Amino acid sequence: MTTQIIATPGSPFIEMSREFQAPRTLVYRAHTDPGLLAQWLGPRQYEMTVDEWDVRDGGRWRYTHRDQDGNAYGFHGVFHGDQSPDGMTQTFEFDGAPGHVSLNTLTLEEVDGRTVAHTRSVFQSVEDRDAMIQNGMEYGVNDGYDRLDELVARLVPVG
Repeated sequence: MTTQIIATPGSPFIEMSREFQAPRTLVYRAHTDPGLLAQWLGPRQYEMTVDEWDVRDGGRWRYTHRDQDGNAYGFHGVFHGDQSPDGMTQTFEFDGAPGHVSLNTLTLEEVDGRTVAHTRSVFQSVEDRDAMIQNGMEYGVNDGYDRLDELVARLVPVG
């Protein structure tokens, strides 16, 4: 499957949708359990370390991707509001571009045992949004979601 990505020119938004062959509770667990998150988030050529993942209102998160040459790429943010399969909201900031923060929301819609993940990101400017796209966001999202497909296929649904 591929991720549907909409980035209307001149708009500071990116909207994405992707269907997973798994129940909503399992897809949510993969987004909230740091041990599972490290197995799928981001491109597979990077090793991921979850430094902090406090999924509650005001909880901080931080993870680092490392390439095979040892270069580190850190990301961090804060969760806002009550996190649930109905909605997760968090800020997102790349250590390499401090001060350029996006606000991301994720909702999980279950349809006949499958889950559609809907993400909406708003950036501080169209330029910030365009920079995210130009720096390989589409590749990273698709590769990560392919890995999430593989992960949920291996997991036994919870509940």
